[in-house]
Amino acid sequence: MEKTTPKLILLFSGKRKSGKDYVTHLIQKRLGPDACCILRLSAPLKLQYAQENGLDYKQLLGSGQYKERYRADMIAWGELRRKSDPGFFCRLVLMGATQPIWIVSDIRRLSDLQWFRMEYPTQSRSVRVEASDQTRKERGWEFTPGWPVFPSDEERDTGNVSKALA
Repeated sequence: MEKTTPKLILLFSGKRKSGKDYVTHLIQKRLGPDACCILRLSAPLKLQYAQENGLDYKQLLGSGQYKERYRADMIAWGELRRKSDPGFFCRLVLMGATQPIWIVSDIRRLSDLQWFRMEYPTQSRSVRVEASDQTRKERGWEFTPGWPVFPSDEERDTGNVSKALA
């Protein structure tokens, strides 16, 4: 498969309910689908996990209890994949991307950010979306004491991805 070379890659990160999807959709609407595509790293991860484990991919894409039941195992599985091949999910999400501008709407891991910066050093730009806790609550986010903090959440929210974007 021949590698497509985009003119620009926007790598978005931010906490849940910060507005990443809203901003990326506005950009795509403004530029048009022929010029710009939105890529979600979580989609190929969930598809691959569903296929390997006989699960319902569409339910894993949702935000319900079905996904939460498998969340910890899916994250652990994804970490093992990334350790053996850091670009595994990045390459999967790029399959079929032919537009000159790519928007990756959900950078969570430093390894994903590093992969894009290594493979596409002149095209990659990092964008951090911030929103106050109050705004996030108005959008449906709810802090749950005792809720497990998964490595992907911690790295995205307070860890290496935020620092690498600075």
